[in-house]
Amino acid sequence: MSLGWSANDHKSAAVKRARNDSGNKVSVVLGAQWGDEGKGKVVDLLATESAVVCRCQGGNNAGHTVVVDEKEYDFHLLPSGIINTKCTSFIGEKQSLFIEKEINSKFIEKSQNALFFGSFITMFMLVHSIGTTKKGIGPTYACKASRTGLRICDLMADFSEFSTRVKNLVLQYQSMYPALKVDVESELKKLKDYAERIRPLVRDGVYFMYDAIHGLPKKILVEGANAALLDIDFGTYPFVTSSNCTVGGVCTGLGIPPANIGDVYGVSKAYTTRVGIGAFPTEQLNAVGELLQTRGHEVGVTTGRKRRCGWLDLVILKYAHMINGFTAIALTKLDILDVLDEIKVGVAYKINGKRVPYFPANMEVLQKVEVEYETFSGWKTDTSAARKWSDLPPKAQNYIRFVENRIGVPIKWVGVGKSRECMIQMF
Repeated sequence: MSLGWSANDHKSAAVKRARNDSGNKVSVVLGAQWGDEGKGKVVDLLATESAVVCRCQGGNNAGHTVVVDEKEYDFHLLPSGIINTKCTSFIGEKQSLFIEKEINSKFIEKSQNALFFGSFITMFMLVHSIGTTKKGIGPTYACKASRTGLRICDLMADFSEFSTRVKNLVLQYQSMYPALKVDVESELKKLKDYAERIRPLVRDGVYFMYDAIHGLPKKILVEGANAALLDIDFGTYPFVTSSNCTVGGVCTGLGIPPANIGDVYGVSKAYTTRVGIGAFPTEQLNAVGELLQTRGHEVGVTTGRKRRCGWLDLVILKYAHMINGFTAIALTKLDILDVLDEIKVGVAYKINGKRVPYFPANMEVLQKVEVEYETFSGWKTDTSAARKWSDLPPKAQNYIRFVENRIGVPIKWVGVGKSRECMIQMF
């Protein structure tokens, strides 16, 4: 008779400990289209109950708008949850553009973040444009990938060594782009000032997130920038951003394990918009597109460019769900459709009359698809004052349920206006 534990007993105990030590789960908010879906509004709503709000990827090419007490805030780099003074805001893997104003003392920045230089914008303008925001995001990520980039931890270390590396980096890029002019000393002077201003706010991101996850029970919220169809790997390449805007970017941007990802909320408009060039199957280059653009005030927060507008595309929503595994959807800007006599929803793509059973990765193919639509009668009723499901007209309810059933993900919120009060919570 054995009085000791067997190997299986030890294994079971280890597994049990691992499960008990898994810590807090993070809730994630991600764009399910080409961006500008209203992620900031959803984050602002959830941040009221969160202890930590994080941005996990991207840069100041994002533009998130939040309206609180009739005051509008536009965020590009900071987490939208920073409005909530009771929560700590954390910037994960991003290009760190510094802000020329005082910021919340509970703002934390990750020491591994890549540094962005003003000259990157100039450098970008010397290279061909593919309709991006021209914020220097691409050169920053290229610099990071080529292992020549500088990070916040370098700025926090010996400044003379940092200065030498900056000068070498500038020389490297000037050899590639002879027209690039950089006032290195001026840049270094600004960076030295920034270093002292942000020093008290910088933490090692891995340890910060580990402590947040494994500390006292708390709600942790992660705000993704851009959206699934702009993901560098899974988006409509090459007309994409330079980071992973899908759920994998949460792990790589914050340094957390997949086991600590809880709910993943996808955000989609009740129609579709896109800024810049690239394929857009449901785009409406007609009066409908103009109406959506005008009623929806579809102008980019970051660039001021008019957004292209079209019908809701369920092919891209289902594709985004396949990648991200959404647990629920926030459907925003339903009220923009209030005046339409009929509303269409893209449900499938066809090429040469045959359905395409997947989302085309090749942009030449995507440009050629014909969209198959389902058509609904408009509800022709103002929904902006609706605050609960029963306030919505039956035809609007039918539209929402159709979307929900087609993508196979429950819709948790329906937006009918700008403020957080205009988000109808379904469950």
